[in-house]
Amino acid sequence: MSSQSAKKAPVKKASKKSVKSVKKEPVKKAPAKKAPAAKAPAKKAAAKKKAGGAAVSTQEDVADVPVATKASEKKTPATPCIAFVAAGPGDPDLIAHRGARMLSDAGYVLADEAAVPIAEAFVAADIIDVVNPDAAGPAADRIKPAVDAAKAGTVVVRLLAGDPMMGSGLVGEVGAVRRAKIDIEIVPAVSEITGVPAYAGFGLVGNKAKEVRVVDAQDSSVRWEELAVPRVTAVFPSGANHLVHIARAMLEAGRSGDTPVAITRDGTTVDQQTVVMTLSEAAEAATTRRSGFVVIGEVVEQRERLDWFERKALVGWRVLIPRTQDNTAGLVTRLRRLGAVPSEVPTISVEPPRTPQQVERAVRGLVEGRYEWVGFTSANAVRAVREKLYEYGLDARSFSGLRVAACGPGTVDALIEFGVRPDLVPEEDLSTGGLLDAWPPYDSLLDPINKVFVPRADIATDTLAAGLTDLGWEVEDITAFRTVRAAPPPAPVREAIKTGGFDAVMFTSSSTVRNLVGIAGKPHQSTVVACIGPHTAKTAEEHGLRVDVLAEDSTPEGLAEALAAHGVVMRERAEEAGEDEWRPSKKRAAGRRKS
Repeated sequence: MSSQSAKKAPVKKASKKSVKSVKKEPVKKAPAKKAPAAKAPAKKAAAKKKAGGAAVSTQEDVADVPVATKASEKKTPATPCIAFVAAGPGDPDLIAHRGARMLSDAGYVLADEAAVPIAEAFVAADIIDVVNPDAAGPAADRIKPAVDAAKAGTVVVRLLAGDPMMGSGLVGEVGAVRRAKIDIEIVPAVSEITGVPAYAGFGLVGNKAKEVRVVDAQDSSVRWEELAVPRVTAVFPSGANHLVHIARAMLEAGRSGDTPVAITRDGTTVDQQTVVMTLSEAAEAATTRRSGFVVIGEVVEQRERLDWFERKALVGWRVLIPRTQDNTAGLVTRLRRLGAVPSEVPTISVEPPRTPQQVERAVRGLVEGRYEWVGFTSANAVRAVREKLYEYGLDARSFSGLRVAACGPGTVDALIEFGVRPDLVPEEDLSTGGLLDAWPPYDSLLDPINKVFVPRADIATDTLAAGLTDLGWEVEDITAFRTVRAAPPPAPVREAIKTGGFDAVMFTSSSTVRNLVGIAGKPHQSTVVACIGPHTAKTAEEHGLRVDVLAEDSTPEGLAEALAAHGVVMRERAEEAGEDEWRPSKKRAAGRRKS
């Protein structure tokens, strides 16, 4: 064995950023947690902060997977075992359910560098070590950190990029594990051979195509004449950087120049792009070093009918959500289903009022029967009153005999969760203005009491109170909570906001506009600004922002649908103009929004 082959494959620190080629020399140790076994030549992955502290997915969120826990909280296996789990073609949702469960139970994960984003979708970064499967050295050295961890009693997962059953690297690592008297388990995932074409919008057989050949583009002994017949669909998993050679060889072997060719890069992720051309065009195309998945055959024509993933309204869009304490899970889920990558940034925190005497007196008035109505305009107002009732040992029964009004689905949900079903909710306009339009005027014959309690934020407008006063009601407009600006987001997020790194920003309230501009600055002029309602849009315009999207339905879901419709229009305009790129972040202008 040469001195070079005897070197151990270096294990590297996980990173959230795009994976680059791994050098073959060891990486310097960084101060971080150690691997479960002291001898493991591994560097620990440092957990990076994501935008607004929220995770960014490659596509839709992964359902039914337990929250990742620290290594110290993991179960200890009765018998040492290493699970070899396939990461799949790129989308975390395409990993096997069993593989996802194993990752969630793992105390130590040794991942191929290309599989790190998949690992971090399921486990904390501090239990991930990264290895280059192509580094020089025996497989036993590459798998040694996992072996040491398993012997130390840790639940271990070896996460392999793509489909390991399509290569030979798995055999050497499994052999080393067995020689160490450790059990193994192999968990496959969706293979890129079928997964990437499915996301690109075509199958691999159909009509004349009856046979599939998976070919290594670097194999010098390919029998091209066997691939030249229409019954064969030729698949080159990493063939894009060899496309010119492949196309010319197939043409020389007799394949028709009209045969369609599909090149898919970043398959099954939100950055997926598929280019279709003929075999003759491929033979004359410019050479490239970028790898990609290549399919040659008549089946590519199915894309005209089956293309679905790249037609999603917001596929690949980076969408910023300035977040309050309201639950944005529904909005995030909807955006991911539309193909977007949402990033949440906290903009406010909610605190009790500096002088709580007023709200305490008002809450006592609920019990004493001092009010006819209580009007809630936010979920935070509901929480503030609920917590004050709990302090007095009271609950939802304190609302007995009162009429309750609410606007906004989050507000209504918070009331129902508390056990109070509102009597008045606007049917169409869900804003404060809509609630005011639906509110009945005071009638001295029908209403025994003329007082209304409106708990609100310290910075809320007095639109509702003023309108109720005009309707004849006596309003106690009381500060029930304070909104305080959150700390600025990390520097990379601030830079992305100012330079157009986000395709869109979604404002769900006036306070999110004020606070985002205050802690991070104005979004770049190329960023699409979407507002949930007219009041929010007015605040955005007052801060010098151009409002591109205004939701007709003033709900988070309605806002997502409005942004999706805008995205479709932008795509259609780009296609009419013959432009390949339509995402705002890819077409951003040089200037900033003017205040």
